[in-house]
Amino acid sequence: MEEPPITSPRGAGDGFALRRIRAADDPAMGRIIRSVMTEFGAAGAGFSIHDGEVDSMSSAYGGPRAFFEVVVRGEEVLGGAGVAPLDGGPVHVCELKKMYFLREARGLGLGARLLRRCLDAARQRGFTQCYVETHHGMVGAQRLYERSGFKPLDHPMGETGHHGCDRWYLLEL
Repeated sequence: MEEPPITSPRGAGDGFALRRIRAADDPAMGRIIRSVMTEFGAAGAGFSIHDGEVDSMSSAYGGPRAFFEVVVRGEEVLGGAGVAPLDGGPVHVCELKKMYFLREARGLGLGARLLRRCLDAARQRGFTQCYVETHHGMVGAQRLYERSGFKPLDHPMGETGHHGCDRWYLLEL
């Protein structure tokens, strides 16, 4: 069942909302992932920018244990995030995946709201832990994860193939 959209904390008139990803959103979300990862120097080998799902996020996150939402202003997609089982990990661990926002959607509290929705979706899908990996240059993301209760790890989990990531976190759900 699709969750109702919510507006950003700046006020009802700003036009931002969160909603489930649709197939029509795939090209925009692919561009956002490539743009943001390149902006933060995370475009080389070992980063999720090269994952096959980047161009088909709606189908990649269409399964029963997956969830993905986008941030929109009107019909314009400005970012998104999701959860899915951790590749190569225990069945009870999900991964927070592809959490990227264009600059105009950052610093508005939308990331924190979308993160909460992703974590709620993970709990509803039976996960008891959530893993996330990131890059040292994504300081704002790291602060968000730590404020949300994620604890730093000294090594990666699962088999994501993202050997370019050098920061790993785990949250008990």
